[in-house]
Amino acid sequence: MKTTVILTLMTLLVCSTSEIEQLDYPKVKVSNSNFETVMTEAKAHRQNRLISFEEFSEKSKDTKVNILDTRSKALHNKRHIKGALHLNFLDFSQSNLAKIIPDTDTTILIYCNPNFDSDKAYFMSKTLVFPPSEEEKKRTLSSALNIPTDINLYGYGYKNVYELDELISLFDQRINYESTLFNQTTTDNNNNNNNTQ
Repeated sequence: MKTTVILTLMTLLVCSTSEIEQLDYPKVKVSNSNFETVMTEAKAHRQNRLISFEEFSEKSKDTKVNILDTRSKALHNKRHIKGALHLNFLDFSQSNLAKIIPDTDTTILIYCNPNFDSDKAYFMSKTLVFPPSEEEKKRTLSSALNIPTDINLYGYGYKNVYELDELISLFDQRINYESTLFNQTTTDNNNNNNNTQ
């Protein structure tokens, strides 16, 4: 058996580069050009769908509207906007989305970490500050799941998506949070937490 394996390996090594280059294999199911097309379309589509918390809150009162949280399951479990569905962004697929939001015409509200201020534990900032020069100190890069979530939803046919565009304090009295870990709803007011079951 060892002899057969060694002979096979030696045969493969002896193959010329040109023969290896001629080998055919199935291509990965990723198309950069398709992604660029979807991204360009989604970018234009998104411009009129950035909304304030007041509009976000008003839309969320409709029982046919879904709030979608695409952060990690751990962060979602610790704190999320009351009623938000969860699908980790890494698990995005047409079939997984269809399980939680079967109708692509459904209105979906999305939010992410950069929408919340003063909560580094559960809504950690993804802003990167460049420290070297004084000019670079003024620059920031902001990264979050809002934009890729919007692009992917658009690509999967969910075009009725609205994104929370407002920065909100953790202590904003308008927001009700849920914690799946503790099965509780919280409204954070300044330094007080009011818990209701």
